[in-house]
Amino acid sequence: MSTPDASTVAEMEETIARISSHKGVEGVLIMDRRGAVIQSTLDDEQTKTHAGALSDLAGKASRIVGILNPDDDLTFLRIRSKQREIMISPDKEYLLVVLQSPNTPE
Repeated sequence: MSTPDASTVAEMEETIARISSHKGVEGVLIMDRRGAVIQSTLDDEQTKTHAGALSDLAGKASRIVGILNPDDDLTFLRIRSKQREIMISPDKEYLLVVLQSPNTPE
């Protein structure tokens, strides 16, 4: 997979800034489909941990969707625990991951 061009990087930075401005957002991570980090607002340790685990999870979820219905594709994955919500939006080349606190007051 090639590195993103300047306009793609600019679009990614815009997306991260827009998403990060929402209440409760704790971090945003953009990686390629293999889990190589392109941009992250997390610290290095968190980035490494989340990228590996969540790219694997998105890949497995995508394969399960394909097994259940070969004509379907994974478009969004949301996981919620008591302390955190993880949202993964895959596209053809990249994975966008948003981590947020589900308990942030309005």
